[in-house]
Amino acid sequence: MRSHLLNDTTAELYRSSVSEGVERVAAKLATTTRPFTGVTPDALAPTIDAVDLDRPLHDTIAVLDELEDVYLRDAVYFHHPRYLAHLNCPVVIPAVLGEAILSAVNSSLDTWDQSAGGTLIERKLIDWTAGRIGLGPAADGVFTSGGSQSNLQALLLARQEAKPGPGGWEGTADLAKLRIFASEVSHFSVKKSATLLGLDAKAVVSVPVDKDKRMQTVALAAELERCREDGLVPMAVVATAGTTDFGSIDPLPEIAELCAQYSTWMHVDAAYGCGLLVSPKNRDRLTGIERADSVTVDYHKSFFQPVSSSAVLVRDGATLRHATYHAEYLNPRRTVAERIPNQVDKSLQTTRRFDALKLWMTLRVMGADGIGNLFDEVCDLAREGWELLAADPRFDVVVEPSLSTLVYRYIPAAVTDPAEIDRANLYARKALFASGDAVVAGTKVGERQYLKFTLLNPETTLADISAVLDLIAGHAEQYLGESLDRAS
Repeated sequence: MRSHLLNDTTAELYRSSVSEGVERVAAKLATTTRPFTGVTPDALAPTIDAVDLDRPLHDTIAVLDELEDVYLRDAVYFHHPRYLAHLNCPVVIPAVLGEAILSAVNSSLDTWDQSAGGTLIERKLIDWTAGRIGLGPAADGVFTSGGSQSNLQALLLARQEAKPGPGGWEGTADLAKLRIFASEVSHFSVKKSATLLGLDAKAVVSVPVDKDKRMQTVALAAELERCREDGLVPMAVVATAGTTDFGSIDPLPEIAELCAQYSTWMHVDAAYGCGLLVSPKNRDRLTGIERADSVTVDYHKSFFQPVSSSAVLVRDGATLRHATYHAEYLNPRRTVAERIPNQVDKSLQTTRRFDALKLWMTLRVMGADGIGNLFDEVCDLAREGWELLAADPRFDVVVEPSLSTLVYRYIPAAVTDPAEIDRANLYARKALFASGDAVVAGTKVGERQYLKFTLLNPETTLADISAVLDLIAGHAEQYLGESLDRAS
């Protein structure tokens, strides 16, 4: 019905509808006492299944009332200080304002004639980020949907630049020669990207990590030399600046030296660690990133932006031509000569949201130091949390944090069976989630089950961490007690 189209005649309806929705969310944020209600899929599914999408309610208030039951009541709220699980951040208000504006105007950032100022704002932010990294005057990039897409595009460019044959590409057989080197704790999107790029199943070479979960450069050097001796082509090295599980940062300067020695594309996956780019006191942890050929940044992690907001940056903007295709109805070749700035010439996507506006609003309201100070706070909290865990005999903590992640394991003194301890940790995580009192993540270190705090909320305190550890220990002890009763 036309009465619901956003235009000059429905501006008041737009204002009242959005205001009512904002009021509902604001009330929820103000009164939420737990990060989760503990609802199960089986309990929630019937409520959603009962909604007949072919029978609209024809009333915004009624729909918002319904939304309370199907979504708002049982959402997992990342703003709560005891949400400690994944790389989800609480969002800053200027970015949420930007989200509201970009959704209503609905610019598409593929061509100039659909976005105008939006195109220039995005380009300005790309230049700003490349400057923060230190990529140099020829740098460029584009916003993406997230780190996985950014990594895919970076590796596409690396593949096209590799040129394994003496005269360039010699056909699809050449793909089997390409190798990508990444640490054993790198993001799974590296392997997924290799598959999407048509590379051999053995294309991704897993490089061992040291005790701090950083890529071993001695092992990388050996793998690169073996690659060359075997007549293969070292297409790219993916260094991680903030691994998902440990927040570890690979030795970027040493990796850069090896990439230069072997004429290999250096990609830095800084989806998590990019927050250090605006850190007033920890920026040096990214030393060496300025030598990368490409960099992934996820603003929707450590820049406190709403999903989605990511970018891929490249040292040489000319390499983005490998993602360029022209269509007469959209970005004909003549527009290049006319110097019309069409962002689709750089992107894997065509229609694309104006996600850059969120970061623009944030920088213009808070400034870079304002964002960086928030990230520094969670990094400081992780250090305090590590000291707490290291001093607690109930827990084993894996590595000192480089960013804001803590991986640990409950270790009861009276139990020696590692498999039983695994089950106790798994049970504790599930029981905690079911209670809704807190949300933590889980992972494996070797073959053993561990738990994980991903600290991205500056409102979280050491007291919150301590309280959650007590809850975990309590749930684990309950499981072990019941297990002992069953055995007897």
